[in-house]
Amino acid sequence: MKLIATVATAVSLLLFSSAPLFAEPPETNPGSQDKSVNSPQMPEMPGMKMGNEKSETGPANFVEEIEHHSSAGTSAEPDSTPAPMLMTMRSSWMLMFHANAFVLDQQQSSSRGGDKFFSTNWFMGMAQHPLGAGVLTFRAMLSLEPATVTGRQYPLVFQQGETAFGRPIADGQHPHDFFMEVAILYDKKFGERSLISFYFAPVGDPAIGPTGYSHRASASENPVAPLGHHQQDSTHISDDVVTMGLTHGILRLEGSGFHGREPDEFRWNLDQGEIDSWAARLTLQPGRNWSAQYSYGRLKSPEALFPGENQERMTASVMYDRPLSRGNWASTLLWGRARSLQDSWVFNSYLAESTVRFRSQNYVWTRIESAERSNELILGESPLPPAFQEQPIGRVQAYTFGYDRDIDVLPHLASAIGAQVTTYGVADSLKPFYGAHPVGVAMFLRLRPVSKQESK
Repeated sequence: MKLIATVATAVSLLLFSSAPLFAEPPETNPGSQDKSVNSPQMPEMPGMKMGNEKSETGPANFVEEIEHHSSAGTSAEPDSTPAPMLMTMRSSWMLMFHANAFVLDQQQSSSRGGDKFFSTNWFMGMAQHPLGAGVLTFRAMLSLEPATVTGRQYPLVFQQGETAFGRPIADGQHPHDFFMEVAILYDKKFGERSLISFYFAPVGDPAIGPTGYSHRASASENPVAPLGHHQQDSTHISDDVVTMGLTHGILRLEGSGFHGREPDEFRWNLDQGEIDSWAARLTLQPGRNWSAQYSYGRLKSPEALFPGENQERMTASVMYDRPLSRGNWASTLLWGRARSLQDSWVFNSYLAESTVRFRSQNYVWTRIESAERSNELILGESPLPPAFQEQPIGRVQAYTFGYDRDIDVLPHLASAIGAQVTTYGVADSLKPFYGAHPVGVAMFLRLRPVSKQESK
């Protein structure tokens, strides 16, 4: 009953956000002088119309894509990538809201995985306002997963990372914290092609990795995390993040300082700590449909179970978005690498994912992964034995295919019913524990706020 109640709360939040605050603007007489539009007090934000929607062409260039800030942290996707959201102007403030919520039943054939009914979700609100010669942005992203994912994890066979009830999570994914991001951003342009940006976040996303999976267009319909999450983008919820970025033309260089320890398993609070880790990222946007990045970071004591171990992380990715007449095709190729600075073990992970939206209401997607796993996985959720040393034990492949379709039930709310199937390739060292051909199936309801134009 608790789970049903919390899911109902999530749905209520989405419905509330579709209320008059984000309603479509009334039609006006072109000859009349409507001071709510085109007034000097209401400057047009980058890539936006003065109503409540992203412009039909999207941001005109990389600088405008950054100023738009429709993604998490300071990461970037191709300029042409659609950003489903609700927008409106209030005085000189541009207000935006976007979200994703899945209610799903996950079942897995392996005895190590398990079945569960739960919800993954996030909700982001943003407010932008001109300040001096730049633009000030306030952004907060919240998740109800601490309530809608019971037992501090949901089943995901072969997944590992972080803890639940003081023990390592094995074959499961931890929920997001309630506070996924609380951030202040400021951008100042120098001419039309140059931009300096500042990002301050008690909890947020430093300049390492691509756009996190929960925000990637290529992963928008997949309700669960990738197996390579902890080598690719697990830093998207870090504490005490400070980032500065310089953009010129199609290039952007960023540097971040942040607290390296991953959030603890108590998911309702903010976890503070000194800035003891750093990262740098180079992003290239060679065209409206392309984005690539390489990033490098040094993390101090990221894992609670191995507090004396520091890590080096590297990621590289290429994203492509192809606009279609009634949809788009978003794809990502991603490599993530984590190396222990204590004993030099290395874990690599590779991901290829793609989502096609066609005829406005239909989505087909795939996620193909190859990820190295550690000997910690064999122990399950048992306490680590004395003097345990983590090391690679084998590589796992995952092949996911899914489909869902939007159903118009309520205004400004895209509701979809869908399903996905995942099959696995298992290393010989892991077959005695998982079998040779485990399979996972998920059936779900997806909810997402959209404007009237986006739902067409």
